[in-house]
This record gives sequence, structure tokens and C-alpha cells, in this order.
Amino acid sequence: MKATLSCALKEWAVAVNALEQGKTILLLRKGGIREESGGFEVPNDTVLLYSTFEHQQRDLLKPEYASQVTPVESGWHPETIQIGSYAHITDVLPVTNQGAIKKLESFHIWNQQFVSDRLKWKPRQPVYLLLLRVYRLPEVQTIAYRPEYSGCKSWIDLAEPIAIAGSTPSLSDSDYNQQANAIRQII
Repeated sequence: MKATLSCALKEWAVAVNALEQGKTILLLRKGGIREESGGFEVPNDTVLLYSTFEHQQRDLLKPEYASQVTPVESGWHPETIQIGSYAHITDVLPVTNQGAIKKLESFHIWNQQFVSDRLKWKPRQPVYLLLLRVYRLPEVQTIAYRPEYSGCKSWIDLAEPIAIAGSTPSLSDSDYNQQANAIRQII
């Protein structure tokens, strides 16, 4: 295992919080608008989790998560970013069937409108289900925001690597494997 990481996955702050608390292990992705390859790819299977705020939308979340979102103006970003976790991406599962994703409703934080919108955007491309084994850092790390971190892209490289030694899993091995296996069976 690496001692430090610099590659980060950008995701809504509400989703990162749910991952860190062990409330979900599942992200639904199609990729950022500015992905270099033109489609979604996972360049590293172990990544820091970088919370974003700009595109969070209450109306795309289940009620218990919608209340955690404070809307911000387009282009807003904090001056500093809190990095509190990293994840090992154990599975990348492409799905095009809305019925299969609907069966996963209890495993994620989004509502049906979000799922439907994701499937309709670039309809020839699948939605990718990412299963993440999340680890909380021993101490939350505060980094300065940099302009190269902005934009609609899934992956960024942080200017300074972050140490991950001493991190603890958000879920036990048993709990993680039980959820991951249930999701795999549905797909």
C-alpha cells in the first residue's frame, strides 16, 4: 500500500460524507464534462475523496441527504478543502438498464430523478457504478484550493500528496463485503 496519495476523485460533499460515515459504498458516475478521454475512466483504483459543493442539488437527493446541502453560486469554491478520507475502488460496473439501477435504490443517496437524468445524459454511454472501500484518515487534512482543481472533471492530482498511514475503514470487512456482494448480485 502506498504511504501517500495525490490522485483525488471529485464528488459532491454530501456523497463524500455518506461514504465516510459508511452509509453508502456506491457512487453513480458518467464522468465529468471535461474528461480528457471523452468518456469515464478510472485512472487509479486508490484515490483521495475531494468534496465539491458547486453542483450539489437538493432535488436530486433522497430527503435525508437533501437537508445536508447548502446551495452555492456557480463557480464558488472554498479557499481550503478538507480531505478526510481515501477509497479503494473495488469494482467499476457499467450499467445501461434503468431497472437494474432502480433495484439499487437502497444502496445510494440519490433519488430516481437523479438516476433517470444520469441515464438520459449521453444515453449511449453507461452509468458506472463505483464500489468504494473507504478509509478515514487519522486526521483531516486541509489543503489550499488551486485553480487547476476546478472544472467538471472527475479526477485531479493534488499539488501535495497526503499521507494515508493509520487510516481506519468506514465499514468492517464483513459489512463492506456484504453490501458489495448484494450490489454485484443485482447487477
